[in-house]
Amino acid sequence: MNDSEMKRVPDSIYLEITTENKQHSLPLHTSITLFLLSYCESTSFRVILLSAKSDEQWNWVGDLPSTLAADQLQLPEPPPLVRACKLPAVLEADGIFCRAGLAVVLRNIVQKTSKDSPGHLNISSLLGFKNTCLKACAEVSRWTRLCEIEIPSAVEDHLGNPTQRCIPPAVLLLEKRLGEPVKVHNDDKLRRQKLQQQATSQSTPQEEGSGATLTLCKPTCGVELDAAMAKLTTDGSTDADTKKPADIRRVKTSHLPELEHHFAEGLYFTLTDVVLLPCIHQYLSSLQRHTPDALASLPLLVRWYCRVQDVPGVRRAAENCGMTLFTPQPSESGVVLPEVSTPGELELESTQPEKMPFVGGPRPTLTKLKDSGIEAVFSPHPCPSWTVPWEDLPTAVNPSTGKMSDTRAIRKCQQLNNLVAMVTQLVHPGDTVVDFCSGGGHVGIVLAHMLPQCQVILVENKEESLVRARERSTVLNLTNIGFIQTNLDYYIGAFQIGVALHACGVATDMVLERCLQAGAAFVISPCCYGFIQNTQKFTFPRSQTFSKILDYKEHMILCRFADQTAVQLPEDRRKIGKSCMGLVDLDRCLAAETRGYTVKVMTMEPESCSPKNNMLVGQPRPKHIMSG
Repeated sequence: MNDSEMKRVPDSIYLEITTENKQHSLPLHTSITLFLLSYCESTSFRVILLSAKSDEQWNWVGDLPSTLAADQLQLPEPPPLVRACKLPAVLEADGIFCRAGLAVVLRNIVQKTSKDSPGHLNISSLLGFKNTCLKACAEVSRWTRLCEIEIPSAVEDHLGNPTQRCIPPAVLLLEKRLGEPVKVHNDDKLRRQKLQQQATSQSTPQEEGSGATLTLCKPTCGVELDAAMAKLTTDGSTDADTKKPADIRRVKTSHLPELEHHFAEGLYFTLTDVVLLPCIHQYLSSLQRHTPDALASLPLLVRWYCRVQDVPGVRRAAENCGMTLFTPQPSESGVVLPEVSTPGELELESTQPEKMPFVGGPRPTLTKLKDSGIEAVFSPHPCPSWTVPWEDLPTAVNPSTGKMSDTRAIRKCQQLNNLVAMVTQLVHPGDTVVDFCSGGGHVGIVLAHMLPQCQVILVENKEESLVRARERSTVLNLTNIGFIQTNLDYYIGAFQIGVALHACGVATDMVLERCLQAGAAFVISPCCYGFIQNTQKFTFPRSQTFSKILDYKEHMILCRFADQTAVQLPEDRRKIGKSCMGLVDLDRCLAAETRGYTVKVMTMEPESCSPKNNMLVGQPRPKHIMSG
């Protein structure tokens, strides 16, 4: 397909339909995607509905946006890249670039619709300040996880048992969030406007008839709503450039009134509101039918739901999707808001590891492990002199073509020598190799070029990096490569070898876990040990061997000192850092070995190629050995 033909073929959005007793329904992530398409009036995509049951003939009779033409397709017919991902997913016309996961797909819809229809409904404003709305993945962003995963899951669980009176913790967390003060980039300016508005309201007589009534109603709407509605039509200033009174200008920032939430992320209607509306609509509708007294426990959520309905285009999009918006009416008898454990200050955007105070260095922890017979062990490198034949390869294969210094390019080539050497020892013709956390594709592109009989897939959640990788592969005319922009959790395809170069913090554990689940061999170079921390999916130490000796705090000491391997540090300190790094990775290896793997910790050659020069190489043990 040439470029002109691809421009005429729209990208395809694959959405899931669930089937129960021959009745078909839309999961919430499908409803959310369709609602956004309708709100944007997007014509940039071909919508394909997938039934999870491949042996059943069916016809969809539910409500779809009237502006969309949806095709029906049954598994396992979708293209391989789509089949390798959790839905929703978008496949570009060229068939080699896929985006998967709710937040990634929704952001792509906004970006592509804005590009194809510039200025229409100011769609680009949905991505928020600096286009960061729902950009951080759910693994590191508490807010993304709440909106993308926890709220939809909680609502679907509730709909399965609608008479249960307990309000889900995720819903209560959102209610609490809506009651917090708002922080925006022009915070001081808007708060001074609010102070001036409050002063005007207090000085206006209340008995002046209709004119006074209008003035008194103004604070009810407030600066927040003025700013929010202005944002829906323009990205310009939300007020006239008039000079404020001197007394207002002199007020200290700490004495200014706080701004209030009007939408989910604060003042402005964003993609987050689009995600939440179908979920909260179904939840409040269920409460209204089954337990209307529970609505009294969610006053801020009810207010948000009513306010969103007034956003231009929302009612039209809802009607197109079969959503009948309404005004919730709590019953006369209210219920007491249940208590729920929530993180301090919600920690909604924290990407930093928990700061656990400790006294002293790592030596007590190292001694404790040594007394139990545990020390860092590094296996010999099987081919320390092996190198990629860089001089014989096309220029675009070499990482030096990227934006990096000559010195860094040399080190990057040395790192690739190590990973590619290990992969070539493990690979077989016809294998699928996945480059996780691929970035700009330094590893994946070399593998795709050197292993033409294998399929190589790059998985990365940063769109900009993956686009650069595709551009390089296009120059090389690679036909055995695919690109998936998604979080690690959403990649579910089969593969034989997983690779990751400098997967930061728990990303190493996520890649390792995905390889173990797939029964795949792996070559992983960890990084950023100091960012390791307990998550919803992983707790540390990872192995039973280490857990019997160290607690979480002691393991974190190892992780933090494992980062102290930079060449500018004193040699004795670097040796301790290397030992800590080896022990953290030994813990990971021991956990993998209990699941039927043989794993080795090696050091890259030369050691100077990176301060983080460990390499975990593992493969499943043969079944006859495992059973023995």
